[in-house]
Amino acid sequence: MQTKYEPQRMCIVCRKIVDKKQLIRIVRTVSGNYEFDFTLKANGRGAYVCNDPICINRLLDKKLLNRAFKTKISDDIYNRLREEYEQYKN
Repeated sequence: MQTKYEPQRMCIVCRKIVDKKQLIRIVRTVSGNYEFDFTLKANGRGAYVCNDPICINRLLDKKLLNRAFKTKISDDIYNRLREEYEQYKN
């Protein structure tokens, strides 16, 4: 019997390739907002990061979303994403 295919994605911080369900997606919505997509189904351009506080903190501290989305993202958005992750974590 065949095993079910699980899509895999790469973490933009540590560059590990893992199953999509083990990652958190950060999406740039059609309106231009950046937010965490914990459902992995929101419309828009997405980037994946490990569900690990070390990877999340590196992502936000080093501003790696600039490279992933090929644009300059303001510090306010990074601060809002950090607050959103802290609420999700607790």
